[in-house]
Amino acid sequence: MPLSEEELRLLEQMERALSEEDPKFASTLRGTSLRQAARRRAILAGGVFVVGLGVMMAGAVSGYWPVGVGGFVIMLVSATMLLTAISGHRHAGDPHIAAHPSGFGVVEGGRGRRGSSRSGGSSRFMETLQARWRRRRERGGF
Repeated sequence: MPLSEEELRLLEQMERALSEEDPKFASTLRGTSLRQAARRRAILAGGVFVVGLGVMMAGAVSGYWPVGVGGFVIMLVSATMLLTAISGHRHAGDPHIAAHPSGFGVVEGGRGRRGSSRSGGSSRFMETLQARWRRRRERGGF
């Protein structure tokens, strides 16, 4: 039995809300994992790096220095993209670094928690704040 127009509209709204709320989960459901996206970004960045190297060498050979500087800038940007893609993939198993769709790793809490002896009050405070935030998001108020 096919879905009605109202049901299709509601399904599309739910899909949009899911992709906005949790893009990692939505990409997993679509079949594209963050690992594949990071791999594609790394390959693309490597190709752009080689092109930048060629532009820089062309500027050096021709003696026209702005072309060489442009090639260097291309290489710098692509190397940054490559390292970001690689480091995002490497930190995927670290629980203190959250994966982000942009490929940048975000350190949760700002401090490492290895070997720290914290009092229970600080962790309860954070749990309370997180619970309030969850309730606020569930109510739709943000």
